[in-house]
Amino acid sequence: MQLQDKVVLVTGAGRGIGRALCREARRRGAAGIVVADLDGALAQATAAELGGLGLQCDVADAAAVEAMVRAAEAHYGRVDVLVSNAGFGAQALDLDDALSAPDATWQRMWDVHVMAHARASRAALPGMLARGSGCLVNVASAAGVLSQVGDTPYSVTKHAAVGLAESLAITYGDRGIQVAVVCPQYVATAITGLDESTAPGTLPGVLTVEQAAGAIVDGIEAGGFLILTHPEVLGFFQRKAGDYDRWLAGMRRVRDSVRGGGFLKVKG
Repeated sequence: MQLQDKVVLVTGAGRGIGRALCREARRRGAAGIVVADLDGALAQATAAELGGLGLQCDVADAAAVEAMVRAAEAHYGRVDVLVSNAGFGAQALDLDDALSAPDATWQRMWDVHVMAHARASRAALPGMLARGSGCLVNVASAAGVLSQVGDTPYSVTKHAAVGLAESLAITYGDRGIQVAVVCPQYVATAITGLDESTAPGTLPGVLTVEQAAGAIVDGIEAGGFLILTHPEVLGFFQRKAGDYDRWLAGMRRVRDSVRGGGFLKVKG
């Protein structure tokens, strides 16, 4: 779907990839930008910069997600592109205990990384189906097709986000609804412990938020399902599917390397 003249709603858009996506959508001629974020002040600031609508929204709250979509439709008359981008990572990795995260962390990740996508899509779909056109974009992670060493809830919920997008594509793909899932690897954002002002090329394999946003919008406009900001992830995914046992052994070696101070590149 081309973004020219479309109304685009992005969650988690007060900073990071979400804000960069809003800016890229505006650059490509979007008619309306809806900036939603847990931090209402950041949402308002980004919306003011772009001449859009800023909304405070905790995407873990079902009623808040419904209200967000209704507010966007009331303001612009429709939502053409829904980018469900909000997400977060665990504060610490435990390389020796895959089940160390408390239930509260599991629940929050489930609500933010899975149910937020489902609830936002549920709210936006009736209008899209009535018009026979729309685009649903779930931002997952490379951890959704590979895995994140030491952060089990993140990997599990990002896998679920990919599965949800697949189900949406199967169900609505022949009814005018484009569905895409984004699986970035390392991007210079707070979720990876980096500064989003990092200059391009500063760290090998690490994209700036602007580079990631450009690749994501390119993928949306190309119409494909799996959007990879880091093309090498496809090769990793194929090798995983081709020999699961070998891939698991390799991931155990990655864990050992990280334990020894190595650099981990999965989470997006």
